[in-house]
Amino acid sequence: MNENKPGDSQNLACVFCRKNDDCPNKYGEKKTNEKWNLTVHYYCLLMSSGIWQRGKEEEGVYGFLIEDIRKEVNRASKLKCCVCKKNGASIGCVAPRCKRSYHFPCGLQRECIFQFTGNFASFCWKHRPVQIITSNNYRDSLPCTICLEFIEPIPSYSILRSPCCKNAWFHRDCLQVQAINAGVFFFRCTICNNSDIFQKEMLKMGIHIPEKDASWELEENAYQELLQHYERCDVRRCRCKEGRDYNAPNSKWEIKRCQCCGSSGTHLACSSLRSWEQNWECLECRSIIYNSDFQKAKKHSLSNSNNMAITDCLLEESSPKLPRQSPGTQRKDLLRQGSKFRRDISTILIELGFQIKKITKRLYINKTNIWNSALDGFKNQNFNPSYTIEVVYVNENDNFGREHPGSRQEFLSLLMQHLENSSLFEGSLSKNLSLNSQALKENLYYEAGKMLAISLVHGGPSPGFFSKTLFNCLVYGPENTQPILDDVSDFDVAQIIIRINTAANMADLNSVINECYNYLELIGCLRLVTTLNDKYMLAKDILFYHVIKRVQAPFESFKQGLKTLGVLEKIQTYPEAFYNILCHKPENLSAKILTDLFTVHTLPDVQALGFWKSYLQNVEDGKSATTLEDILIFATGCSSIPPAGFKPAPSIECLHMDFPVGNKCNNCLALPITSTYTKFQENMDFAIRDTLRLEKEESSHYIEH
Repeated sequence: MNENKPGDSQNLACVFCRKNDDCPNKYGEKKTNEKWNLTVHYYCLLMSSGIWQRGKEEEGVYGFLIEDIRKEVNRASKLKCCVCKKNGASIGCVAPRCKRSYHFPCGLQRECIFQFTGNFASFCWKHRPVQIITSNNYRDSLPCTICLEFIEPIPSYSILRSPCCKNAWFHRDCLQVQAINAGVFFFRCTICNNSDIFQKEMLKMGIHIPEKDASWELEENAYQELLQHYERCDVRRCRCKEGRDYNAPNSKWEIKRCQCCGSSGTHLACSSLRSWEQNWECLECRSIIYNSDFQKAKKHSLSNSNNMAITDCLLEESSPKLPRQSPGTQRKDLLRQGSKFRRDISTILIELGFQIKKITKRLYINKTNIWNSALDGFKNQNFNPSYTIEVVYVNENDNFGREHPGSRQEFLSLLMQHLENSSLFEGSLSKNLSLNSQALKENLYYEAGKMLAISLVHGGPSPGFFSKTLFNCLVYGPENTQPILDDVSDFDVAQIIIRINTAANMADLNSVINECYNYLELIGCLRLVTTLNDKYMLAKDILFYHVIKRVQAPFESFKQGLKTLGVLEKIQTYPEAFYNILCHKPENLSAKILTDLFTVHTLPDVQALGFWKSYLQNVEDGKSATTLEDILIFATGCSSIPPAGFKPAPSIECLHMDFPVGNKCNNCLALPITSTYTKFQENMDFAIRDTLRLEKEESSHYIEH
């Protein structure tokens, strides 16, 4: 920590939000004060409610004194975030009488507004400012004037309108990217070029406009590349031994530029082009062309203001192919963000679902032995992943051989839970593939990849437990991925890496190497160490071997399984859309989400529906023994909303009975009609708790025996 280690700050967590993400567009610049062992995100610091900038810019961190930061961290440690329920919520809503506190990333997740001006006020999702539009004369979708994607012209958190041009509409994420690139001197309305009125409105709506010159103006020789031909191979796997920059005219290693943008290239051989005259488009441009056609056919917005998995992707760091970008390539980046990055994950999965045929394949599943039942069904020679899956539950201990219709989504949900905790993966929360020789022999890694692909396409839940390293290996290839220490689940190996990284002198470093000589020799990581800085490369070699090279065979098998129904291809084409569902658990349920999720299809009982809404609110407030997840499991078999949504859509009916009934096959919840709310809550709690308890006891009984 006291040494200036390359890339060290990337792995240090912000003292406010406890995230180690280094994403300036999303959380502001990440800065580490090595002297005081303190790392912060700029926005987390700026928005914290109990701290002010008392020093000069060069003092402390961004002018915030170290002692003030520590006091604020101590104050926040006593406050619980109303989103993630963890302590350290340093930001509070400024609305009178509102007691909500949250971390900055959690506030982004729940669509809070942060005003980067004045007193740097923060507003929760209940009290955030909204744009007031007197009338809406637009019946059809209109294009965002930045990314050109069609959107519904209705002001919301993710959709904003220009205050000076009434027909100019924007995605919030597009505006934020433009504001960061343009800075205060160049950020203006894209239609009329007004800056004063436009910036005032955007600051009010939470757009951060940095006080700097435009990024393209700050770069030395920023426009020099416009005078040069682009000569670099950008395909994911370049096969040229001379490197990506090698260009040999009139040979198979000649560079061919993209005919659409001109700022991407490929060797003829790397893209199987027979001649220079053959047309070629880069992956990004092909994606833009495809998505533009898709948008024209739909003629309505694909964005969803409630789905942070989509809106977050514009704020993630991009991976530019060039260290410097001209305005032309920046425009291409915005187009790519507008069409490729913002594609709704549910839309992608629904498109994949078009492959599913009406031919039904019945799977006989024992809920107490979900893994082996699924393996038997999926390995059956008559099983076809494109057939409609029909689930039938059986019980080996039932002497009568009775069968019960089952919910496909519940089966897939139980299967994903088992897979997450199986020996095929290692790690606590973010998991990587393990090395299990028996599983490799039985081809279980392939089956696991196939199960994940089937779950996504057939309407099941997403895994949500992939590590970022495993995800990057799938998208960009193992050779282009650098693992981190958190990926190492073996304590002894982690200690070796830590000891190498923290060696203070050559004597300490050589001592560690001598102690671990046999291990380093076995894994092929012995290297000549002549300077102290060589320890970083040695640690990287061990990391790469343990996390990636060691599990190369399981990875290739798992990857082949993920190709089922074309899922892997879509992951590699739309990594930003898939990242959130593969590497993160779904957002926490709320009373509002469940209220909107369930629709009433039969003649409702007004009193029962009122009791239902009150019950959801009490559950959310912790006044009930059940949770919102319990209710969803009781009705659908799933603890979260699948990325492709429920099919059929969850519904509610009110019946004259004492207790609720959940029909997981139809995603239907029957509510009891009672005379009082107290009786309604008691009956709901008892039935839901009792049902889930019995199911858990059945599963644990199998595990014990």
